[in-house]
Amino acid sequence: MGLRIRFSRGYALISIVFALVFLGGCMGEFGSGGNPSGDGSGLRVAEKLDAEAQTVATALSQRVAGMIGELPASVPNPENVSTPAKVDLGRMLYYEPRLSKNHDVSCNSCHLLDNWGVDNEPTSPGHRGARGDRNSPTVYNAALHLAQFWDGREPDVEAQAKGPVLNPIEMASPSEEHVVNVLRSIPGYVDAFASAFPGESNPVNYDNMAKAIGAFERNLMTPGKIDAFAAGDLTALNAEERAGLDTFLSVGCPTCHTGPGLGGTLYRKLGFIIPFPPNEDIGREKVTGSPANRDEFKVPSLRNVAKTAPYLHDGSVSKLADVVKIMGYHQLGLTLDESQIAQLVAFLASLTGDLPLEYIAKPVLPEDGPTTPAPDPS
Repeated sequence: MGLRIRFSRGYALISIVFALVFLGGCMGEFGSGGNPSGDGSGLRVAEKLDAEAQTVATALSQRVAGMIGELPASVPNPENVSTPAKVDLGRMLYYEPRLSKNHDVSCNSCHLLDNWGVDNEPTSPGHRGARGDRNSPTVYNAALHLAQFWDGREPDVEAQAKGPVLNPIEMASPSEEHVVNVLRSIPGYVDAFASAFPGESNPVNYDNMAKAIGAFERNLMTPGKIDAFAAGDLTALNAEERAGLDTFLSVGCPTCHTGPGLGGTLYRKLGFIIPFPPNEDIGREKVTGSPANRDEFKVPSLRNVAKTAPYLHDGSVSKLADVVKIMGYHQLGLTLDESQIAQLVAFLASLTGDLPLEYIAKPVLPEDGPTTPAPDPS
């Protein structure tokens, strides 16, 4: 404070040497540039791979790149072209409880966007606390899937958005007409629909509601460390996670869990190799009517799987290690040892991605209009 220092050449030289030593120490500890780890832990300690480890990691990276390809930032639908106005409307509708009978349940009630798209309940409470018999899957990366719901009964996220609003156990609105009347009674939504669907004579309709929600959900992607590793960053996964990935590949998990979402690309019978105990939920047979599809479900995505417990279609397994053991036995016919299970859990935890916090921020919802129907207490 107020001290003036006259630099001599010798003092300057000493200062430069000290700075280089200090920076060298920092570079050795944190790695060039002090890159963030991506997992909220601060600066990542750079891992130095010897020649053998680098060769193994390179081979793993190339196998992963071939297995998952590239996670897109968005999954476009040519029949529902996205626009900023449509996405903004979809975001509002996703958080909108007035789509439900009692104006108290929204899409976000069961698929919490700030909680990796789930509520961590075996089954979710809906209208008046009623619960169905299937676990609410995450909406993140769901637009990548070949179909929606555990049984694949809807082809895409637009069609999926229509179902829960009218389901008597979920949001319980009595009819499409009722939902449309609610939306038309709210001036802010009348304006938002007109902006999202310009040129339409009657933009506030049930199909457009679903299209807007679908447009919003098609951008809910969660890239993470696995994508950096697949792109060639060999230290994006640590040694334990790479060992888990090697186990994942060697025991045959990619037979089902493949593609950008590491799942969601096919259906598989629960108990593919070794039958499961009898289950009241007969799976896709409810949709197809064919006994050949009994106990068959869509393979879930493994992205963010460490955050989306409990597991299986009925939410009956609470711990990731337990479901890994169960899947190894029933789906692969293997009795995994404790070391394999621990490695697989470490790898699966590395599949937790980054939430798009700005994109999912809850918007200000339009105020009620003077004729908004009152909630039904039943």
